[in-house]
Amino acid sequence: MDKVNIKIKRVSEKLDFEKGMPKYATQGSAGMDIHACIDESIMINPGEIQMIPTGLAIQILDHHVGGFIFPRSGLSSKYGVSMINCVGVIDSDYTGEIICPMVNHSKESYEIKNEERIAQIVFLPILQAEFSLSEEFCDTTRGQRGFGSTGK
Repeated sequence: MDKVNIKIKRVSEKLDFEKGMPKYATQGSAGMDIHACIDESIMINPGEIQMIPTGLAIQILDHHVGGFIFPRSGLSSKYGVSMINCVGVIDSDYTGEIICPMVNHSKESYEIKNEERIAQIVFLPILQAEFSLSEEFCDTTRGQRGFGSTGK
């Protein structure tokens, strides 16, 4: 299996590296769990957004790789707590702290506790696009038919 070298740095003295270090839960996991690194619990009320620090920063040495922060499916499906931006993108040249903007979509408040697993990071290949101006496109089966054009 191919691996990518990622540097990781503790940016908060509160972070217990043994507990807060991202890790794969199973051999087949695509994402590594990311933990909250906070002084005290943070309550997220219904409809509210809270920025949750992780105490970690990473440096992606390969500019053809990006880090993508996804919500944890259990947290969102059981409690309605997810990431407001759906997926956070960590560019290879960003070296600041990973902070997760969490939103509560449920009707009940949710308490984020220190060291709680709040998100997951997945590393994916990146292709940078180069556009070429064109007056016409090649014909396709679908063409310009949009929303719902392929059925339910």
